[in-house]
Amino acid sequence: MRVAIYAAPGARAGDAAADLLAARAEQWLGRSATGAPVPEWGELAWTRAAVDEITVDARRYGFHATLKAPFRLAEGRTLAELEQALDAFADERPVVTVPQLALSRLGSFFALVPGAPAEALYALAAEIVKTFDGFRAAPNEAELARRNPAGMSARQRELFERWGYPYVLDEFRFHLTLTDRIPAEQRAEVEGTLADWFAGVIGHDIPLDALALFIEPEPGAPFRLHTVHPLRPATELLASARTTGTTRKTVE
Repeated sequence: MRVAIYAAPGARAGDAAADLLAARAEQWLGRSATGAPVPEWGELAWTRAAVDEITVDARRYGFHATLKAPFRLAEGRTLAELEQALDAFADERPVVTVPQLALSRLGSFFALVPGAPAEALYALAAEIVKTFDGFRAAPNEAELARRNPAGMSARQRELFERWGYPYVLDEFRFHLTLTDRIPAEQRAEVEGTLADWFAGVIGHDIPLDALALFIEPEPGAPFRLHTVHPLRPATELLASARTTGTTRKTVE
């Protein structure tokens, strides 16, 4: 089993833009990580089979943005312990925003990304990487080979060796994955389709009001949403700090 800490807009229902984003993404991927049924495809010229061909990995992982990449639990650590730690962590952190959601091509795949600076979002991601690293088992030989350290930059190798994933901290880029790798000759068509499909949320601020714990029960199995850990409104945290006379410590 592997676990991962993800951003999954709409996992905690209540915000109209986040709920719409999640609904459109799940219909695009043809799967909800919650296990809930997804409405049948039928609004685009693309067939369900054609979309499935370009979303094999994206569909398996479920609609998400990586905050702490998938990892096996370290010896002596339990899933229940991780859930409790996530609850406590989230309860002391404010809701953050994915500002001005934008469609972007990252190399050869497409994703939704912040369309404006997102310092609070990136700071939260860095804190999660550091805070929960004690739960992570060191990568085994198969995991090392899959990551191909030889193909990384020197900085990425350094981050991979320290944190188990090369795209963290200064190498991190928040993105909600929508496709697998798309051939160059197909990219314009895919981009146009995605722009139309997500038109109702592109340009909107999307709140990230919870952290999502996903589980891969066995190698190659679809990731599923396991638990949702609500973040707190900033005003609520401030009121609590004033009442108790305490403030949150910053992770070094």
